[in-house]
Amino acid sequence: MKKILLACAGGFSTSMLVERMKEAARAQSIEVLIDAVAESDIDAQAPFDIIMLGPQMGHAEAELAEAYPQIPVTTIDMADYGMMNGEKVLATAFELMEKGVK
Repeated sequence: MKKILLACAGGFSTSMLVERMKEAARAQSIEVLIDAVAESDIDAQAPFDIIMLGPQMGHAEAELAEAYPQIPVTTIDMADYGMMNGEKVLATAFELMEKGVK
């Protein structure tokens, strides 16, 4: 089972998006574990298959990619984040996990 980790400054703004992603996964019969955490709690959630950052955390993408070179790290598209488009963010996560690390 894949584990998707969403991170933002406090871990709160991504919680609603996580619920939308879980709904999309259930609708597609995809088994996946999705969690939202604050940036400071990323290490405690290991192992995971991808880290997706809230748009406000985009500045940390390069640093986290260096810290976790074995997994994809990406910033969630601002429009998808703002619309809480769980289906699109879930699809993006799986696309990036299939491609692997950039």
